Amino acid sequence: MKRWFKYIKPYLPYFILGPLCMIIEVIGEVVMPRLMAVVIDAANDGTLTSGTSIGIMLLMILTAVLMMAGGIGGAYFASKASVNFAADLRYDLYGHVQMFSFSNIDKFSTGSLVTRMTNDVTQVQNLINMAMRMCLRAPGMMIAALIMTISISPKLAGVFLVSIPLMLAAVALIIKMGFPRFAKVQESVDSLNSRVQENVTNVRVVKSFVREDFETEKFKEASGGLKKSVLSAMNVMIFMEPVLTFFMNATVIAVILFGGRIVLNYELTVGELSSFLTYVAQILFSLMMVTFMLMFSSRALASGRRILEVLDEEPEITDDTAECKDAKVEDGTIEFRNVSFKYYKNSAESVLSDINLTIPNGATVGIIGSTGSGKTTLISMIPRLYDVDEGEVLVGGINVKDYSLKNLRDGVGCVLQKNTLFSGTIAENLRWGDENASDEEMQTYARYAQADKFIKTFSEGYDTEIEQGGTNVSGGQKQRLCIARTMLKKPKILILDDSTSAVDTATEAQIRKAFREELQGSTKIIIAQRIGSVMDADMIIVMNEGQITGIGTHEELLESNLEYREIYDSQTGKGA
Repeated sequence: MKRWFKYIKPYLPYFILGPLCMIIEVIGEVVMPRLMAVVIDAANDGTLTSGTSIGIMLLMILTAVLMMAGGIGGAYFASKASVNFAADLRYDLYGHVQMFSFSNIDKFSTGSLVTRMTNDVTQVQNLINMAMRMCLRAPGMMIAALIMTISISPKLAGVFLVSIPLMLAAVALIIKMGFPRFAKVQESVDSLNSRVQENVTNVRVVKSFVREDFETEKFKEASGGLKKSVLSAMNVMIFMEPVLTFFMNATVIAVILFGGRIVLNYELTVGELSSFLTYVAQILFSLMMVTFMLMFSSRALASGRRILEVLDEEPEITDDTAECKDAKVEDGTIEFRNVSFKYYKNSAESVLSDINLTIPNGATVGIIGSTGSGKTTLISMIPRLYDVDEGEVLVGGINVKDYSLKNLRDGVGCVLQKNTLFSGTIAENLRWGDENASDEEMQTYARYAQADKFIKTFSEGYDTEIEQGGTNVSGGQKQRLCIARTMLKKPKILILDDSTSAVDTATEAQIRKAFREELQGSTKIIIAQRIGSVMDADMIIVMNEGQITGIGTHEELLESNLEYREIYDSQTGKGA
């Protein structure tokens, strides 16, 4: 509750007023049967007068109006409280995920995070709404109605000594059966969301391989799993209602059976028996409401635990211990000192092993090597997308852990392997690099990235809308837009991770020329599969199985590094 009170406190008046309004409705529901009993008994005794009947009628109308006001107020405040609670929780959850490092994100699937921030939060919201309307109303009605039945006939109220314990035992059993089933429902929602997201995101690949039927079957399997888990949970709910109804009807029958004899013995009036039956219905209905609330809470509690799993996940990379938080990256010199790294800390082998490397400020550096050799992992250490397990990485002579994350990442521009554009215009996407960039500045850097020409072919130019994920531009166009966006950032260190793979060699040469001429003071690191992309670099790093196997210029590596020469020969055909 301490964790959740943070989201309750700002809206505490709503959380208080809502249940209080429901108490007003409860009072009305308890008073109304007694008023009706007075009318029935007076009619039986022949003592009912027009003045008495009008007076009681007006009192009943007033009670009904107060009940209506209480019900409306309770529903209004419950909605205000639950919606605001959920909005703040969802905001915090989203903000917390934004603080995650790549290693934190690796622990949750994308579909699972989406489910937790949407469906799971909604389940908690619904529980709060229901609880505020029922938490005082149902117990309050049950207790008040019990008191009223005891005051009417303690002997007849003994019926509850049998019915309520039996009913509670049945409820406990049903809830025990339902709780794990509702937890399974949320896991199935995760699976379905992941399947839908993966398919929609990669729809072009699916169609190009004519795998629609295969993906449909996989979706059918995930959807079928959700259907099965929902039906399993609903079966418990379906079973619960007739069980509760059975106990309710059995109790009513017992009250009529024993109450009728008491009436015949003149120990109870007809009006009192009538009000007693109403109170019996209220007691049992309250128990049913509590049961339904507990059953729904089982799903909400499962959702709450899943939400807390995300909120309790401590970001592995923070700048809390940074010693130079105000420092900015003004020197692009990079140094790796005895760096080792594992993605999984219990793995036997490291992805990077004992890396020692110095890259001078303003140099153009190429990194080449086979797939899985650790190239991307190496450059991920510079902006602290991951933290080293051993050793240290320095930028401008300062350990990257001593920079604030904002200042470090402001000084490092990355064009990663997976180029991502966001919904919005081309201009809005480019201004991710510098939100205050002028139109002229934006167009200049688009020219450097060889993007300006194709942008101008669009009827809307820089105001052309980009669809989600950039699906309405080609791979090469997407890469050039991402390069322009990063160049607009004017970083001291520019990292391109195989980011010109979809660009022709002539266009790539123009982009490299722009790097040399327009970013002379910046350190450029280019990861590439093509030798031609790094041949003119000041320094080329050859990697294999997480280790650096060679450093030098193109000519030096051809002479001294067998692995580099093999790559060169295979790509140029000179080894044939």
